[in-house]
Amino acid sequence: MSTENASLGGIDAEGLENLAAKNIEKPEHGHKVVKAKTVCESGFRNQNYVRDHQPFLISEPHKLLGDDEAPNPTEIALGAVGSCISVGLMANATKRGVTLSKIEVDVEGDIDISATWGVGDLDEDKRLGVSHLRINVNLDGDADQATLQEITDSALKWSPVLNTFTRPASYESTLAVGG
Repeated sequence: MSTENASLGGIDAEGLENLAAKNIEKPEHGHKVVKAKTVCESGFRNQNYVRDHQPFLISEPHKLLGDDEAPNPTEIALGAVGSCISVGLMANATKRGVTLSKIEVDVEGDIDISATWGVGDLDEDKRLGVSHLRINVNLDGDADQATLQEITDSALKWSPVLNTFTRPASYESTLAVGG
């Protein structure tokens, strides 16, 4: 959806400044735990629960044996990358006093799923998942191209979700049977 020639409404500049100041003074306040719960309804159809929001569906397309009723996990992840970059664009523009009239972020990724969730090609040297992203930002506002480029560069560099894709994350897991 395009919002050309209209302000995007912006964010609370004072609130942004206060949040930034708190995290500069005590960086540990910026360390958070985020949570989501996924519950399988049937097949590859999953309801996902985050905080007190309505659950959202994640499925798979027909060609991957799903019901194609919702985006698949990787498509949701790409949407998260684009949304995180959009948040960064708005924050960086606000910090610079720039009013944006358009933010669009297209994210496309190359993915290897040949392991078919652990039942396909299980070559030990295989790197699964998204291996390359192409991010196209379409931005407009009351600033020159150089300033908009600085805003974009900063949003990309400091995007937590983009950094999740580009830096290895460790994990731990547990299994509860039954109950």
